Amino acid sequence: MTTCDILLAGVGGQGVLSMAALIGRAAIAEGLHAKQSEVHGMAQRGGAVQAHLRLSDGAIASDLIPSGGADLILSLEPVESLRYLAYLKPSGTLVTSSSPYVNIPDYPDLATLLERVRSLPHALVVDAERLATEAGDPLAVNTVMVGAAAHLLPVGLASLERAVEDTFARKGEFVLGLNRKAFRAGREAAATAGAAR
Repeated sequence: MTTCDILLAGVGGQGVLSMAALIGRAAIAEGLHAKQSEVHGMAQRGGAVQAHLRLSDGAIASDLIPSGGADLILSLEPVESLRYLAYLKPSGTLVTSSSPYVNIPDYPDLATLLERVRSLPHALVVDAERLATEAGDPLAVNTVMVGAAAHLLPVGLASLERAVEDTFARKGEFVLGLNRKAFRAGREAAATAGAAR
């Protein structure tokens, strides 16, 4: 049985659960099993949010990822990406947005945070806020990040693109178009980073 365990992280209002839903939708469309659980912080906006998303070609017993079991940490915020490092497998990859969400008075130095992320064996830092803004909406950071992680997911690109279509089509052509651009921008950023290595 092949499984892929993904821990998604961020703060309330960033779209962590939307990322999980988009990836889960693509996985189910390909016939995979998917289980998801989430933990919300103390406040709806600004509190820590994490989601466990487990994908498999066989039955999944639990929706929780054990410590040291995540193949991927996909984070919308650098502090939140490091908060869950104990979940990451030694061979796992951390993909995070470089943009901080400064919700505490003693927020750590950003350069130090990003240096710590980049020191990991398998890590990708994405300027997702800039890419989302260029696509047409700074709130599309979560779609950028799904695009950036697409090459690490056990689903095909076409299924992910269809999931973007299905998720955003009801919001109108403008919103759908900018999320298409955001997803592709994330993919291109990951490809460029991979080529640079």
